[in-house]
Amino acid sequence: MADEQQFIENGLQRSQIDEFFQEELGRAGYGGMDVAKTPMGTQIVLKAEKPGMVIGKGGENIRKVTTALEEKFDLEDPQVDVQEVDEPDLNARIVADRLANALERGWYFRKAGHTTIDRIMEAGALGAEIVLSGKVTGARSRVEKFNRGYIKHNGQPAEEIVDEGQATAVMKLGTIGVTVKIIPPNAQLPDDFEIHEDLDPEEVVPEAVEANEAEGVEELLEGEPEGAEGAEAAEADEPPETEADEADLDEEVVEEVIEEEVDADDADEEFEEVEVPGGDEDVEEELEELEEDVEAEAEELVAEMEEDEDESEGGDD
Repeated sequence: MADEQQFIENGLQRSQIDEFFQEELGRAGYGGMDVAKTPMGTQIVLKAEKPGMVIGKGGENIRKVTTALEEKFDLEDPQVDVQEVDEPDLNARIVADRLANALERGWYFRKAGHTTIDRIMEAGALGAEIVLSGKVTGARSRVEKFNRGYIKHNGQPAEEIVDEGQATAVMKLGTIGVTVKIIPPNAQLPDDFEIHEDLDPEEVVPEAVEANEAEGVEELLEGEPEGAEGAEAAEADEPPETEADEADLDEEVVEEVIEEEVDADDADEEFEEVEVPGGDEDVEEELEELEEDVEAEAEELVAEMEEDEDESEGGDD
């Protein structure tokens, strides 16, 4: 059989055994059980409010229960041990059975709920919750809750610390489910803390004091930041520049400067060699022709102006 199937079989068997004890030992105040399989057989520890009723006269009842476990559940050599519950009001299974019986006897659900949760808190519980679900007062079902103190509903504390019990009350209108959750007085919750006054820290937590002295706040402030350390580490990783590398760099710079000067000289020479097409003689001839044309036009204008003046004088006479 696979491991998953084995876990399922063990859980189913445990639930069936628990229901069997609830039916057989309900009047004795059944408060739960612990099952452990050993090489010698299966050891079962029963918690009951009245151990005498579980054992019976001369052990008759306990022998009957042991025989039923062997026949119904195929347990090898079951060994049943009965323990008395120290405080029944702090056992969720016993409280749930009591509340269910009170509802079946005709108690009003509010009175039964408040009375039961008050008894739980008077017994020293850190917190408790009672949930009644079903047809409490009429044909329509509903849920009624009674809370006191501090209770955990989820997480690891809810599974390991909170004691939960369930029972069923059979009424005329229908069944009522009863769920009771109790946090015992000696429970160690993860959010609990204590304040010790007039105590030396070295006596309480000597290791923490030594660690604080070794790495004090002042020493941390005096140290360099992580960024500076990282930059220094990066510089340390880079290889140092040698004299040969510096000489190579100087030679490269000198060569670049010489090349730039040579290029500038070549540019000047090319500019000087540029010649105007036609030469200087052609330019002088063009200028002389322009001057002659301008003088001829000027003479023509002067002659026209003189003719105009002579005509104007003849007309006046």
